[in-house]
Amino acid sequence: MSRGLTLTGMAAAAVLLGGLTLPVHAAPDGGAIYARCAACHTRTGAGVPGVFPPLGEDFRTMASSDAGRRYLALVVTRGVSGPIKVGGKPYAGVMPAQATLDDASVAAVLNHVGGEIAKSGPAFKPFAEAEVATHRASGAALSAQDVGKLHAAAGGQ
Repeated sequence: MSRGLTLTGMAAAAVLLGGLTLPVHAAPDGGAIYARCAACHTRTGAGVPGVFPPLGEDFRTMASSDAGRRYLALVVTRGVSGPIKVGGKPYAGVMPAQATLDDASVAAVLNHVGGEIAKSGPAFKPFAEAEVATHRASGAALSAQDVGKLHAAAGGQ
């Protein structure tokens, strides 16, 4: 006897295997998550001069080093408060921590930015959920101001 399984949209479903029900979850949609980022960074990632930095070459440059990848994950999970410089221009806005996002969702939004928003700079290597978890744990005691202080050392321009 076979049982069919139908998934609709991004909804979670259950798979029946010999009487066991195992959850099946769709991967988080980085583009949908980015919609909350777009309020400040804009839909295209252009940012707002002097307040919210663009998400372009600086993002890709940071994503190409271990320190930069840690910084990017911490910006999302811990927030960031400057001042920081991006592309040689100062930014003084505050980004609140997106602490309600799980590690898979943080990886998904970073991968969306690196693959769909930030088009210039070094080749982009996607973030993994486990990598985000490691970075989140390593920065658990950091404030948004502490994260801001990591920017230049992490490869920020």
